[in-house]
Amino acid sequence: MPTQPSTAIETFANPALEQDYTIRMSIPEFTCLCPKTGQPDFATLELEYVPDRLCIELKALKLYIWSFRGRGSFHEAVTNEIIDHLARAIAPRFMRLTARFNVRGGIYTSVIAERRAPGWHPAPAVTLP
Repeated sequence: MPTQPSTAIETFANPALEQDYTIRMSIPEFTCLCPKTGQPDFATLELEYVPDRLCIELKALKLYIWSFRGRGSFHEAVTNEIIDHLARAIAPRFMRLTARFNVRGGIYTSVIAERRAPGWHPAPAVTLP
């Protein structure tokens, strides 16, 4: 294979450092393994963050997400591991990861984890008519 999974997160400089803006990514092909049965678990990851100095490079993110495919992990653990790794790599002003796992045994599981920089507060919500 020309590319391989990787745990490295590449970054690039935030091109609008003075602005708060949100980057949203939908990652519909996440897979890991159930640590109890070894069966595959499938999820859609919804990543959103307000960058500070750095942004996540998309190909690196794809290879990072791929690195979980053969690993056993509970939903709660893998969601928090991913957000911790990404937040350490870019130190965003705010980051939220929502992991929506496909049905297993008649149960859908969603895990939502957030990280916020100390002292950062979002702008008030704007409601348009």
